[in-house]
Amino acid sequence: MKKIVHHLRNHSDENKRHILNVSIVVVCIIMVVLWFYSIGRSINNSEDKVKIKQDLQPFSALKDNLIGGYKSISE
Repeated sequence: MKKIVHHLRNHSDENKRHILNVSIVVVCIIMVVLWFYSIGRSINNSEDKVKIKQDLQPFSALKDNLIGGYKSISE
């Protein structure tokens, strides 16, 4: 690790920024891939599907309420 740090210290500031930007992009890509992988696994789980449906029930009631209010105003 010390060799890498000393090697980086000898580079110009422009090269250091370029290395930093490439490193950030690579880490972000890895994080996004892991995130999509974890979402795919949780969506396929049947227990999570039931929980998601239960969590969305208040929103469907709110949607029905808004639609009913809009229809009563427009009539």
